Amino acid sequence: MQTARSVVAGGPVRSEPLTFVVAAVPGVTLTRWTRAWHERSDIPLDVVRTAPQTQLDAVLTGDADVCFVRLPVDTDGLNAIPLYEEVAVVVVPEDHRFAGADSVTLADLEGENVVDGEWSSSVELVATGVAVTVVPHSIARLFSRGDVAAVPVADAPATRVALVWRDDLLDDDARDRVDDFIGIVRGRTANSSRATPAAPSERPTASAKKAAAAKKAAAQSASPRTGQSRGKRPTRARRPRQGR
Repeated sequence: MQTARSVVAGGPVRSEPLTFVVAAVPGVTLTRWTRAWHERSDIPLDVVRTAPQTQLDAVLTGDADVCFVRLPVDTDGLNAIPLYEEVAVVVVPEDHRFAGADSVTLADLEGENVVDGEWSSSVELVATGVAVTVVPHSIARLFSRGDVAAVPVADAPATRVALVWRDDLLDDDARDRVDDFIGIVRGRTANSSRATPAAPSERPTASAKKAAAAKKAAAQSASPRTGQSRGKRPTRARRPRQGR
């Protein structure tokens, strides 16, 4: 599959853009962002899922234009924008003593058989009643089942999801497409300017440039032409004459 990047010298060779490819780790919900892309762009978008252990591979090799990852990862040579945090939850069997709790602490889990491995396998093991596992909340939701329960761990470190891309491989057009997608993820509307509210390192997208030019042209056409009559000066109040 050809990505929507036009790669500069030194990177993988790509021809004309065909598809904008977004890679994402499990648990990241992309629906609202992909829907907004389809509404604003005529470039097709494709989503590929990555494994946690190899979550950067797709963007490093050029198989994806951008990638949603869970930090920490080695972002050396990459651009990264942290997006949001996920609380940690412990997945326990449905009849576990913590199953109905509002939250627990890491100290509460001392003495429990806490497994840490591949997420789907860990949840299956929890369902047998022999273990518990601590995972990001979206992972618990992704692998939810009727015989387990997820309980927030109040003092466990949160995980952060970030969007990464390899800027050094992009020409101006491909970079504008990546910037347009970043704008969608950060909540900018189709008509909003990149000046509000944009990070200092971001550049105006192609759509924002057109919108700004149209706004400027409209303002110029609406402004008064040279030579038009000016408004009258305000009449100065006369002072009353004093009596003789």
